[in-house]
Amino acid sequence: MARINVNPTRMEMRALKGRLKTAVRGHKLLKDKTDETIRRFMEFVRLNKKLRKEIESEVSAALRSFVAAGAASTPAEIAEAVGVPVKKLKLKSGEENIMSVRVPKIEIEEEENEEIFPYSFASTSSELDASVKSLRAVMVKLIKLAEVEKTCAMLADEIEKTRRRVNALEYVMIPDYEETIKYISMKLDENERANTIRLMKVKQMLDEGKN
Repeated sequence: MARINVNPTRMEMRALKGRLKTAVRGHKLLKDKTDETIRRFMEFVRLNKKLRKEIESEVSAALRSFVAAGAASTPAEIAEAVGVPVKKLKLKSGEENIMSVRVPKIEIEEEENEEIFPYSFASTSSELDASVKSLRAVMVKLIKLAEVEKTCAMLADEIEKTRRRVNALEYVMIPDYEETIKYISMKLDENERANTIRLMKVKQMLDEGKN
């Protein structure tokens, strides 16, 4: 806590009181913003954890099916079967405003064609079908996970920045304003007492001169 170097006048004190009022109001708004941003951040963290768990489970299942398919077919047959994709995803990127933070928003558009297998069933095993189907579902979740993870990172940065501002107001600016206002008030009181004493002495001298 340090006193601001200003002239101890009533005008300066009024100005400092105005700044103090603004700082206190700003501190409350930033504190409320921090609390709400943390709440939204925790929602995304929980969603991130949920998506990761689902993806890891589904990818493991898809890989097991793919390994089983490899046992029933040659690598060349599998490479030929899945070499040409028949399903395409279109991604539309945008932004969403969360507590004044512009986070990414990705919309996924799938083609109307419902066919997801790029090969004939006669030449492949059912394990390969299960693997392809699982990986198709995982792809959408992976895109969503990327969006959620980026959002978490951006909200975490915003929380850190806002906390620094809150701490600067709470522990530096507001105490400095209060200390300076207290100092000016004391100086003004001292000046007022000194003026009163001087007036009393002048009155006393005038009274003695009359006598």
